[in-house]
Amino acid sequence: MAWDSSTRRASLPPDWPAIRVRILTRDQGKCTWVHEGKRCGWKATDVDHIVPHSQGGTDHDSNLTSLCSWHHRRKSAAEGHAARRPVISRQRPRKRHPSEL
Repeated sequence: MAWDSSTRRASLPPDWPAIRVRILTRDQGKCTWVHEGKRCGWKATDVDHIVPHSQGGTDHDSNLTSLCSWHHRRKSAAEGHAARRPVISRQRPRKRHPSEL
């Protein structure tokens, strides 16, 4: 994450460092990502909002989870992709055949 150009840090509570340590400790320092019934279990390096602030998520412990950097990047990329505006087609509309008029 390029924190230098991001405004997301400003949306975090002032005690974020303490919250981060608490969540990493709660999750035993392991990634909580689950895929096909199996937990990742790699070393957690990031604390992530399950439901992002932009979608009404809070900084409450129940909305925070520990992720390894790989899963955090993957989740963040998916959220960013989903937030993009729909692509407007630059194709011309199909001309209707006279029999369709």
